Amino acid sequence: MTEGNSVIIVTGGSGLVGQAIKAVIEEENRQETPHSKNETWIFCGSKDGDLRDKAQTDALFEKYKPTHVIHLAAMVGGLFHNMAHNLDFFRENMAINDNVLNASYRNKVKKVVSCLSTCIFPDKTTYPIDETMVHNGPPHTSNYGYSYAKRMIDVLNRGYHEMHGCTFTSVIPCNVFGPHDNFSLESSHVIPALIRRMDDAMQKGETTFTVMGSGKPLRQFIYSLDLARLFVWVLRNYDSVEPIILSVDESDEVTISTVAEMIKKAHSFPGEIVYDTAKADGQYKKTASNNKLRSLYKDFKFTPFEQAIHDTVAWFKQNREHART
Repeated sequence: MTEGNSVIIVTGGSGLVGQAIKAVIEEENRQETPHSKNETWIFCGSKDGDLRDKAQTDALFEKYKPTHVIHLAAMVGGLFHNMAHNLDFFRENMAINDNVLNASYRNKVKKVVSCLSTCIFPDKTTYPIDETMVHNGPPHTSNYGYSYAKRMIDVLNRGYHEMHGCTFTSVIPCNVFGPHDNFSLESSHVIPALIRRMDDAMQKGETTFTVMGSGKPLRQFIYSLDLARLFVWVLRNYDSVEPIILSVDESDEVTISTVAEMIKKAHSFPGEIVYDTAKADGQYKKTASNNKLRSLYKDFKFTPFEQAIHDTVAWFKQNREHART
């Protein structure tokens, strides 16, 4: 990042990753790090402007005059929500991304770091997937709308770099979870959905807990606070337009059934977990290589998965009344 005072806007700042970045920055401010003296961070949520609307996006940039942008805002949802709304996911995310990157270009923003997802990778591919494979074939049919819209950020980044020399880049996290997640039953991802539903089951005194699907699919999960630290590192240190995968190691991949058992332990749920194999599993695996990250940031330490699950369950129990449910 360049020297001097920087103004950093975080779009989607009220969400899971935005709130984690906010926590990391607040900790830096408490420690009075050199960065804290030179950076002003602004966390914008949907109440600050509808980024699907060009005029509202332009007004946000005019108001804050950012020098840097972390672009997290997106229409997001879990497997079943995606399957039912692929067109909506494509159109709304395309509008958001085009408006934010165009406003960044016109306002001479020095750097934009946008957030992609491992679900953008081809459905039929070899593993582990890496940054060179994003456009090598169609994504999984269950969430093609969201996936193609996210891929187009990479296309826009390259276009702005080629035509205008912009430093617009992107990160590709594996599955993110943590405090401030979306715990709604209709549109949440697997970990917050299981945490919420198991809490519901305990409150009702149920003796069994049903997981949709076989529990066999494999996933890599990254704790939101770990991802936040890596996002800040990318903003300050990574200047390539090429995407970079932000993921735990391949050896940290776990089955959904392992996740369910860890959540059961964190909740102290006394009942039995059963699997509804009539429900869709989605993609069996999407193992990502973090070799590029490890080569550039060798000593980064991830929070142990079980500890991160425990802390997330504890946060949900303490904040259930005002969590996104």
